Amino acid sequence: MQRLRLDLSYDGSGFRGFAENRDVPTVAGHLRGALERVLRHPVALTCAGRTDAGVHARGQVVTFDTTAGPDTLRLRDSLNGLLGPRIVVTAVTVAAPGFDARFSATSRTYRYTVLNREVPDPFLAATSWWVPEALDRVALDEACPPLLGQHDFSSFCRRPRGEPEASLVRRVEAARWSERSGDPGVLVFEVTATAFCHQMVRSIVGTLVEVGRGRRTPADVTAALRARDRSTAGQLAPPHGLVLWAVGYDGPAARGPRAP
Repeated sequence: MQRLRLDLSYDGSGFRGFAENRDVPTVAGHLRGALERVLRHPVALTCAGRTDAGVHARGQVVTFDTTAGPDTLRLRDSLNGLLGPRIVVTAVTVAAPGFDARFSATSRTYRYTVLNREVPDPFLAATSWWVPEALDRVALDEACPPLLGQHDFSSFCRRPRGEPEASLVRRVEAARWSERSGDPGVLVFEVTATAFCHQMVRSIVGTLVEVGRGRRTPADVTAALRARDRSTAGQLAPPHGLVLWAVGYDGPAARGPRAP
C-alpha cells in the first residue's frame, strides 16, 4: 500500500461541508467519487480539518491509501478535469511513512474576511462578510491578545453531539487583524491554533466584530472565555467569509506545497 497526500483548494459555497454525507453534496463525496473513478478501487479519506457548510479552503490536506501506484502529476490533472474549478487539487505527493493529514498536523490557520465599507462589492460577496458600519480597528486589535494561549473555548464552540464531557481546551498561537494591501476596507482576521473546535473561528469573529461596532469591549472577550458559557459570546459570523488557509506539519511530514 502507498499513502498519498493531496493538497487542495475549494469553493465551499455549493457544498454541505467537507465530511461525506450521502444525502447532500459534500467536498469529500465529490473527491472520493473522482478518486475511485480514476484509481478504480475504493478509497477512505482523512482530512486535516472538516470545514462546515459554506466554508472554503485554500490549504486543505487529505491523505488516502492506494495500491495503484499512480503517476502523481497525471492523477492531479485527472482529478482537476473531473472536479475543477470548484475543487482544485494543487498537488499530489507520496506521503512520508506514518503521515496522516489529521493526526500529523501541528497547527491550522484560518482566515476570515470582513468587507467594511458602506456599500457591498459583488466580486467579494461570496467570500466576505459585508459589515457596512465603521469598525474600530484599535478595539479589534485590542480584542485579540486575550485569545492567545491555552484556554477552554466553551463560550466560542458548539459542543459535539453526544459528547457532553468533550474537552474544548485549545491553544491559540496567533490572532491578528490586517487590512488587505491596496484594498481599503477589506479586513482579514487570521488565527492559528493547534486545533479548533466546531464553529470556534466564526464565533470568535462574530464576537470581535461586535467589539469593533462598540457593542462589546475587549475586556468582554476575556470575560467570555472565563465564563465558559456559549451565551456570553457573540453571534456566529456567516460561513462564507471563512477559509481554511494552511495546515502546519513538522519534520518529514512538512514536505508539500505551502498555501500562498
